[in-house]
Amino acid sequence: MKSTDKIPTSKLQRTSKLVGTGVKLGANYLKYYGQRVLDKEGAKLQLDESNASDIYDSLKDLKGSALKVAQMLSMERNILPKAYVERFSLSQFSVPPLSAPLVKKTLKRYLGGDPEQLFDTFDYTAINAASIGQVHRATKDQIPLAVKVQYPGVADSIQSDLTLVKPIALRMFNMSAKDSEKYFKEVEYKLLEETDYRIELKQSREITEACAHLRHIHFPEYYDELSSQRVLTMSYVEGMPLGQWVNTNFSAKEANAIGQALWDFYMYQIHGLKKVHADPHPGNFLIDQNNELVVIDFRCIKVIPDSFYIPYFELAKHSTQDNEQAFTEKLYELEMLVPSDGPREVAYFSKLFRDLLSLFTAPFNADIFDFSDPKFWEGIGKAAEFFANDQEIRKMNSNRGSQHFLYMNRTFFGLYNLLYDLKAKVDTQAFRRYL
Repeated sequence: MKSTDKIPTSKLQRTSKLVGTGVKLGANYLKYYGQRVLDKEGAKLQLDESNASDIYDSLKDLKGSALKVAQMLSMERNILPKAYVERFSLSQFSVPPLSAPLVKKTLKRYLGGDPEQLFDTFDYTAINAASIGQVHRATKDQIPLAVKVQYPGVADSIQSDLTLVKPIALRMFNMSAKDSEKYFKEVEYKLLEETDYRIELKQSREITEACAHLRHIHFPEYYDELSSQRVLTMSYVEGMPLGQWVNTNFSAKEANAIGQALWDFYMYQIHGLKKVHADPHPGNFLIDQNNELVVIDFRCIKVIPDSFYIPYFELAKHSTQDNEQAFTEKLYELEMLVPSDGPREVAYFSKLFRDLLSLFTAPFNADIFDFSDPKFWEGIGKAAEFFANDQEIRKMNSNRGSQHFLYMNRTFFGLYNLLYDLKAKVDTQAFRRYL
């Protein structure tokens, strides 16, 4: 893959790139309007493929938070058209890397020396290039290392990037701009955290030390003296990315063991630490030579306040869902119902959220849950289709829920999808032995 010598960093350069993309999308729609007369379904598929390709090609050149949004969207496989999911999934693994001179310049600026001075060996060819940074192999004192180097200008362009991609995201998720600001502020806040590798170093140490006693899961070691605001160095761990491993000839026993480790890792964080690794896409996990799980990225950690945690998991209980008064109270606490709602809105959204929660929280209410169960995923698919097409939602204020839902839902959907890829059966209560 051809390397990148320069990334657009000014607001004008990045805006111009997306304006050009907008022109391409307009041409795609004109073509679609002409073709749909003869083949409506085929024309729509072609439109999705063309738009997804043009949007991704633009975002991968911009890198940074614009590309990170694509990565987040790629996890919404039950909401977005297949063409978008497949194309945006490339942001997890397949992004043009920085050129060697740009890598050397970044290391010199943020670690104070050339790679040859800092390390015994340093490979300028990136082994992984994703949305915010890329990873290089190195050694020091005979220790294999992975050195993550952030793309130039990423942190400085977050606010302007989100302003530029906001209309795309709103259209994809059928949201109105009204009342959506708190969600974009939450994304902005988390992205600012993610671009400061000093925060990632601290979070990585805290989570890995707190989870060191969990079974069948491992973590890299981190090196303060070779890390900074824009560079993070950790031990190199041999392993196959989870997204590739699920396409190998693995056994049900192996898949269940890895699935159980994933489930226990997430449930222990949520219920024991009240903070969680909120970026569960396949690129953040490896399977080592012993078929055990390795977590290699802790940029996105979501702290869960009690004001959200308590009503959130109260709603997961069948006893709450069956108690009209308690159920309604929790909906208000979580901003799923709002004081301005009239009787029609209360009745409509109460039924809608009860149906969704009954489906979404099914794993919490079963001792053993099979994440390959087609009925479960069929229900999620129908719910996504309902949200996309229901005219009543379009007429009402549908931007509902605390801002904390954004990353918590992302965490659970990402986890569920990983467990589906594994076709894993898990003991949903096993994590309690670690509390």
